[in-house]
Amino acid sequence: MHNFIYSLRILFKNKILIFWTFAFPILLGTFFYMAFSNIEDSEKLDRISIAIVENEAFENRQIVKEAFEALSDEEGLFNTIYVEEKKEAERCLANDEIIGYLFVEEEPKIVVKTSGINQTILKATMEEILQMESIIQVKIEKRMQESLEQGIAFDLTQDFFKQMAMDIRNAFEEEVSIKDISSSHLSYTMIEFYTLIAMACLYGGILGMTSINQILPNMSHTGKRISISPASKGKLILSSVCASFVTQLLGIFLLFLYTIFVLKVDYGNKFPFIILLAFVGSLAGLSLGIFIATCLKANDNLKTSVIIAVTMLGCFLSGMMGITMKYVIDKNVPILNKLNPASMITDGFYSLYYYDTFDRFYMNVGSLLLFALLLIGFSMYQLRRQTYDRI
Repeated sequence: MHNFIYSLRILFKNKILIFWTFAFPILLGTFFYMAFSNIEDSEKLDRISIAIVENEAFENRQIVKEAFEALSDEEGLFNTIYVEEKKEAERCLANDEIIGYLFVEEEPKIVVKTSGINQTILKATMEEILQMESIIQVKIEKRMQESLEQGIAFDLTQDFFKQMAMDIRNAFEEEVSIKDISSSHLSYTMIEFYTLIAMACLYGGILGMTSINQILPNMSHTGKRISISPASKGKLILSSVCASFVTQLLGIFLLFLYTIFVLKVDYGNKFPFIILLAFVGSLAGLSLGIFIATCLKANDNLKTSVIIAVTMLGCFLSGMMGITMKYVIDKNVPILNKLNPASMITDGFYSLYYYDTFDRFYMNVGSLLLFALLLIGFSMYQLRRQTYDRI
């Protein structure tokens, strides 16, 4: 306990460690928020303004008429203007009040001024409506034939259009039975914040490296004194690593508080599992630092550079610098993400955010634990083998 407390004091007096553990993830999270907060809002699809020429031909196309009425309500896809003459629709199109208009002669015709996403949507919608019209007419003709075979009178002037209207409304108003098991605010930019948490976890490697370097006789004067002291090396290592782990968890906790309450990041409703993943991810980061400190024969600056480089490379492959990179790696070189602790952490967040089962989550947690245990085990083996002729 004595060494644990003094190890904490030493860590908190190291300004560089405090910056990388506490300040840098918060600064990077702020930059992410500034860069990506408005991306999805700008990509939302607004209602498409169109015009329809209400001539006699349009009134006779009952299915087309009913379909556009259903698609032009308050929450519909189209903001529809009805005009009496084609010239009025052309004037609206020329003044960019609409993106296109529907004019029915023998067949419905879509008129646009330029090409674009909204124009393509209007054209595709018209094609879908015409296909539906053909299907409904076939159904109605079949019913007419059945009525004739049964000797039942079929009033074309009333039943025909009444039945068509009923089929159209059923087609557009029928609720699809889908169970919504996802988070209420799915966002593809969440991967940036997932990789931010992963980066903060792996930066714990700098703390782990510092703890081990204080004990190694070839790295510091403190290590030389410890190596010839009667103190238990195992207890000293355990207390120093625990101090680093507590410091790392404090940094992760502050990052969560900042992103949730200041940046308003929605991590979903499975927060205990998120804490578990961050806990295991921090352990993996700490083990990475211990492994590099033990196996790499170099000074503090070089070891720190290696840890930062490995961490940033892992975060890059998991999607920090480009949200599609994780998909590219999963598709082309999947083994990289299976060995990458940053990708394991990010994928664990994915599984909590997008899925209702925990199989994939537990697989990632297990992979991180195995990663940490293997590195710590190998590091302990290396420490036991290290001997010095002179310091």
